[in-house]
Amino acid sequence: MKKIYGIALILSVIAGSAFAQEQAVNSKKEKVVLSIEEAVNYALEHSLTLKSNDIDLEMQKRANSTSWNVFLPTVQASGTMSRSTEMQPSALAAIIPGYPTDFEKEEDRWKAVGNIGVSWAFSPAMIANIKMAKINYETGKITLEQSQKETVLNIKKLYYGIVLQQEALKIQKTSLESARQRMNQAEANFKNGLVPEISLLQTQVNYENTKPSVESAEQALIQSIDTLAFLIGMPVGTNIELSSPIEPVYIDVETEDLLSKYAENDLNIRALKGQIEAAKFGLKALGLKTWVPALALNYSWQPVYVGEEGAFHFYKGIGKDKDWYDSGSLSLTLAWNLTDMLPWSSNQQQIKDTRAQVAKAKLGLEIMKENQKVQVRKAVDTLVQTKNQIENMNRSVQLAQKAYDMQYKSYRNGTTELLDLRDAENSLNQAKLGQLQQKMSYINAVMDLENILNVTLTK
Repeated sequence: MKKIYGIALILSVIAGSAFAQEQAVNSKKEKVVLSIEEAVNYALEHSLTLKSNDIDLEMQKRANSTSWNVFLPTVQASGTMSRSTEMQPSALAAIIPGYPTDFEKEEDRWKAVGNIGVSWAFSPAMIANIKMAKINYETGKITLEQSQKETVLNIKKLYYGIVLQQEALKIQKTSLESARQRMNQAEANFKNGLVPEISLLQTQVNYENTKPSVESAEQALIQSIDTLAFLIGMPVGTNIELSSPIEPVYIDVETEDLLSKYAENDLNIRALKGQIEAAKFGLKALGLKTWVPALALNYSWQPVYVGEEGAFHFYKGIGKDKDWYDSGSLSLTLAWNLTDMLPWSSNQQQIKDTRAQVAKAKLGLEIMKENQKVQVRKAVDTLVQTKNQIENMNRSVQLAQKAYDMQYKSYRNGTTELLDLRDAENSLNQAKLGQLQQKMSYINAVMDLENILNVTLTK
């Protein structure tokens, strides 16, 4: 009976595994149609990269909202049982009537001591650190926005890149089919004695050489789709169909006008400014710590059991004032760390390093602003140049379309071979692909410009 149950269990596991594999295959076959807006929205909700950045921002937010906790006092409570090793009477005998003048038994050597201590320290540097935590949080929000925009930009560029890959693959497949038909036609002509064998071999070589490039293009397309799935947070292997065409929205912009209006919107510049501001507050905190004394308040209540019952019976003395005495204290202290004031101290070196970092960051900010001008000018020039090329490609497409229509008409009239029609179709597709490449270049330039200036230029 146990064997039967074992066999049944194995069969059920195998069946379940087969069902799971079938479900996985079916899920991959299911087509997910995505527009570019849907891909971006899905990424904002499911991207692992963005979720990681959310966690970083949450930590900075918590640090900012609880930065005031540096003003909380430190409270400690403890209880101690201590054994004396001295053979002479304790000093307590001199101040407590009836206290044993010598240790008569082991228990007399023990003492029960409680302690509650409260300490609080204040330095003006704490206020600077609180402000620094707030600046770090605000900078963290800018960093998160940067990450979101970079992720969206990468997704959009990859999306349009895949659309372009698909169109290029279609043309390659058309060329492969034309090569196959040429090979078949050459084979028939060779059998009929119309062409030499070298012509047949040339068509065969051309066909065989074309196949690997088509297969490589197909594999590259699959990999690109998998990358897109990973970026937006979908399972790798999802069958994604892209529905948005490559159609740019043309804009008319000038470099100087864009810089005057939106230069300060740049998230990289804003983030670096936040880092400089935080470093300045850090420098201020170091200065206050060095030159302004810190105030320390300490209070301790230390009850000691001195009852006749013995230290192990201290609980019998609870509520009896005569069985306890307090050896606690209260102190207020103003303290300077004089070593920190020395020019060659580690504290002064840290201050100098922080000043150097601030100066370096300011130089980096100026470099970033100049680089922004270069990038904006480059993007604007690309827009103008690419738009002109698109107009030229429009004329090329029109001419290729006209040539194809003429070949098609001749083919229907029987005056042109099918392969000539295929060649005309291939030329038309190549012209359309070139036009798509220029349109994609225009879209990328617009997206780069919008990303640099952190502004929406298209509607």
